[in-house]
Amino acid sequence: MGKTTRAVGLAVRAAGVGLHVSFVQFMKSGNSGEVLVFANIPNIYYRCPGRHPFILSKGPEPVHFEHAAKAFEFALEAVEKGTDLLICDEILNTLLFDLLEKKRIRELMGMCRGNTELVMTGRAAPQEFIEMADYVTELKQIKHPYYRGFKARMGIEY
Repeated sequence: MGKTTRAVGLAVRAAGVGLHVSFVQFMKSGNSGEVLVFANIPNIYYRCPGRHPFILSKGPEPVHFEHAAKAFEFALEAVEKGTDLLICDEILNTLLFDLLEKKRIRELMGMCRGNTELVMTGRAAPQEFIEMADYVTELKQIKHPYYRGFKARMGIEY
C-alpha cells in the first residue's frame, strides 16, 4: 500500500521485465499524466471507469458508487485473466466514503494471494488490511500548495 507515484514507477518497472500489469484507477477520471505514458508501454493494461467528480461536503452521489463498483469489476477481471501485477490506485479512499465494503476488498486480497501481486494506494488502510499485506508504505504529507489555495496542476498532482 503506497502512493500513486510509487505505483506508477512499479508498473513501469514490472512491464519493463515482461510482467503483465493491470492498473485500475478508483476515485479518478482517467485524465492524469500517467495515462498518457501507459498508452505507450506494452504490458500495462490501464482501466478507469471514466469521469469522477470530487466528492463534496454533502457526500457521495450515485455516480461515485457506480464508478467504484465498475473499477472493482475491472480489478476482478484482471485477477481472473491472470495479471501478474494489479495496482488498484486510490482503492483505499473508497472506504473513506463507504463506496466499497471492506469485505469486498478483503476478498480481492485473498484472490490475489499467491497468484497476483496486489498494490492498493490511498489513505487510512484498515488495520486488518495492514496485517494481511506483505508490504505497507505510509507517505506522510508535510506541506502541500493545495492547502494554501492553489489548484491541482496537471503533471504534478494528477
